[in-house]
Amino acid sequence: MTVKTRAIFGQKLTKTDAMDLDLDVDPKECSEILEESKKIPYKMEIVWRNVALFVALHFAALIGLYELIFNAKWPTVGFVFLLYVFGGFGITAGAHRLWSHKSYKATVPMRIFLMICNNIALQNDVIEWARDHRCHHKWTDTDADPHNTRRGIFFAHMGWLLVRKHPQVKIMGAKLDMKDLEEDPVLDFQRRNYIPLVLLFCFILPTVIPVFFWNETVFIAFYTAATFRYCFTLHATWCINSAAHYIGWKPYTHSISSVENVLTTIVAVGEGGHNFHHTFPQDYRASEYSIKYNWTRGLIDLAAAVGAVYDRKTVDDLVIRRQVETHGSGMQWENSRM
Repeated sequence: MTVKTRAIFGQKLTKTDAMDLDLDVDPKECSEILEESKKIPYKMEIVWRNVALFVALHFAALIGLYELIFNAKWPTVGFVFLLYVFGGFGITAGAHRLWSHKSYKATVPMRIFLMICNNIALQNDVIEWARDHRCHHKWTDTDADPHNTRRGIFFAHMGWLLVRKHPQVKIMGAKLDMKDLEEDPVLDFQRRNYIPLVLLFCFILPTVIPVFFWNETVFIAFYTAATFRYCFTLHATWCINSAAHYIGWKPYTHSISSVENVLTTIVAVGEGGHNFHHTFPQDYRASEYSIKYNWTRGLIDLAAAVGAVYDRKTVDDLVIRRQVETHGSGMQWENSRM
C-alpha cells in the first residue's frame, strides 16, 4: 500500500493491516508473470469428477426450479430467498470484505455468524476462498489469477473450477501470507470441521426446516432450499468473476478489466460495483451503490450500529471524484451513484 493509499483511507496502518500491503496490483510483476507463463509447460486438463458433479447439480437445480415455481409452499419460497441472501452474506460480508480484504473488523459473535452463513454458501472454506481472491486482486488477468479473464468469459465464470489450476496459481498463491486468517480461531474451527458444517448448513437444515415447521415434502424441500438455492448462489458469485469483468462501464478506472454491473450487484447482494472495488479494494462498501442495491453494506452498517462491527474503511469522497475525473469516465461522481 503506497503513502497515497494510506492518505486515501486516512488511517494509520496497524500490524494486522500489513497483509493489505500485498494486495495492491503491481503492473511490473503482472507483466513478469505473463512472460514467465510462456515458459511454463501447461496443457489444460479437465477434471471430469468436477464436471460430473456440476452436471448433476445443475440437473437437480432444474428440478428444484420447477418445484419452486409450481409445487412449493409459499413459506418454502420465502425460506429459499432467505437462505440465498444469508448464504450470499457469508461470501460478500464474510469471505470477501471481512476476511479477504480486511475492510472492517468484527467481534467474535459476528465472525461466527458470518462463518455459519459462509457454510450455507459452500464455496470452499474461507481461508481457501480468500487465498484465491487475494491472488485474483494481486495478479489480475494473469495466469496467477485463478479465474483469469484472458481465458474467456466461461472460464472466468465457472470453467476455472472444471480444470486443473494453472501452475502459476499454485506458485504465486504459495507466496501469500495467510497467517492472519489461519490464526483466527473461528476460521480454524471451520477448516477443521468443514465437511460436517457444510452438510449441516447447506443441505440438511435447509431440507429439515421446511419439513418440520410447515410440512413441506422432503423432495420439494431438498430440491428447492438445498440444491436450487445452492446452485443459484454459485452463479451469483461467479457472475462477479465473469460478467463484472466483461459487461458494464468503467467510471473509476479505464485501465482495468473490472466494470460496474447493476444486475450482478442485485444478484450478488451488493458486489457488482466491480470497477470501484478493484480501484479501492479496501473500502468496506465495495461499491458506491446505495443500500437499496448494496444489501451487504446494509448488513455491515446494521452490525456496526449494534457494536458487532467496527473500523470500517472508506475512501474519501474527494479522492473518488479525483479518480473519476483523471482515470475514469470523467462523469460527476454523484451521478454514478444509485
